[in-house]
Amino acid sequence: MGYKFFMPTMSLMGKGCLNEAGDAIVENGFKKALIVTDKVLEEIKLVNKLTDMLEGKKIDYVVYSGAQPNPTISNVENGLKMLKENNCDFVMSFGGGSPHDCAKGIALVAKNGGSIKDYEGVNKSKLPQLPLIAVNTTAGTASEMTMFAIITDEERHVKMAIVDKHTTPIIAVNDPELMMEMPKSLTAATGMDALTHAIEAYVSTAATPVTDASALHAITLISKYLKKAVDNGQDVEARDKMAYAEFLAGMAFNNASLGYVHAMAHQLGGFYDLPHGVCNAILLPHVQKYNSQVSANRLKDVAKAMGVDVSNLNAEEGAKKALEEIKKLSKSVGIPSGLKEIGVKEKDIKTLSENALKDACGFTNPKQATLEEIMNIYKEAL
Repeated sequence: MGYKFFMPTMSLMGKGCLNEAGDAIVENGFKKALIVTDKVLEEIKLVNKLTDMLEGKKIDYVVYSGAQPNPTISNVENGLKMLKENNCDFVMSFGGGSPHDCAKGIALVAKNGGSIKDYEGVNKSKLPQLPLIAVNTTAGTASEMTMFAIITDEERHVKMAIVDKHTTPIIAVNDPELMMEMPKSLTAATGMDALTHAIEAYVSTAATPVTDASALHAITLISKYLKKAVDNGQDVEARDKMAYAEFLAGMAFNNASLGYVHAMAHQLGGFYDLPHGVCNAILLPHVQKYNSQVSANRLKDVAKAMGVDVSNLNAEEGAKKALEEIKKLSKSVGIPSGLKEIGVKEKDIKTLSENALKDACGFTNPKQATLEEIMNIYKEAL
C-alpha cells in the first residue's frame, strides 16, 4: 500500500514571518484578498496587524468577520457572497481553526460551485480551491496547514468533516507574535487540541514513520511548553515552541488522520455548540483507555514522549502512565474534568454516538467500536 503526504507548498515559521507572507503575495501576483476572521479578532484589532501589512505592500482587501466559533454553512455562504461582490482573487484566513475552516469552505465552493454540503466526506471536489493563505493566531487546530475543514450544518446540528486535498492552503503562516494575546483558556484548549492530534495520529491505522516522528516530537514540545504558555502568555519561547508543536501535530494527523476523540468531539460541538479543544481534552484519556486494548505499545511511546521513564514498564503499564500524564497536563491548564461540567446530558448520548460512528475521523481509529462501546466512552467521560 502506498501513502500520500500533504502540506502547504510554503510554511512560514518564527517571529515576524507575517511580513514574509506579504512578499509571497506580491510574488504570486494576487490583487485582492477576502480576509476571513471573527468578531473578537476584529474588535481587539489584532486583525489590523494583517491589514497594515497588506496596505504596506499595496495589496487590496475586504474583511469578512462572520466566522463563528463553530463555523456554519451560513457563515460560508455569507463569506462567498462578499467574495463575489468584491471580485477577490484570493482568500486569507486570520485566526484559529474557525476562520481557517470557514475560509476553506468559501475558497472551495468559489471554484467548485454548489454548496459546502456537497463536499462532506473525503475528496469530493474536482478543482483546487481559490488560493488560500492561512495566518494562524492560535497553537492548536493546525487548520492553517491541513486538508481538514469542519463546518456545522445548522439544520442537522452536525459538524460536517470535509477532508479534501484541495482545501490545503498554499501558504501557512505561524508567527508567534500574533499568538501573544491569546487568553489562558484558549491557549489551554488549543494546546490540548494539538496534543489530541498528535496522539490520535500516532495510534492511527494510517500512521507512517514520517507521521510518527512528527507526532512524537509534537507531544514532547506540548508536554514541556503548554503550561508555560498558559501561565505566561508573553513567554515568546513557549509561544514559539507551541507554534512548532501544533504544526508538527498537523503534519501528523493531516496524513495519518485521527480517531474517535475527534469523531466524538465533533458531535458535542455540533449538538451543543461547545469549544472543540475542550471536548477533545476531556475525551482524550477515555478514548485512549479504550484504544489501549490494541495500542498499548504505542501509548507507552506516548508516555515516554511526555517525559515518563518507561524503561522498566511493560506495554500495559506504559499505556496507563500515558493516560495519567494526559489527565495531569489537562488538569494543570484548567480543563474541566468531565463532560457534565460543560453541559453534556446523558439522554443525548445515543444520538451523539450514532453520529460519531458516521464521522470520517473515526475510520482510522486503531480499534473499531460498536455503538454500545462509543456510548460507554461518552458515559465514562461524563
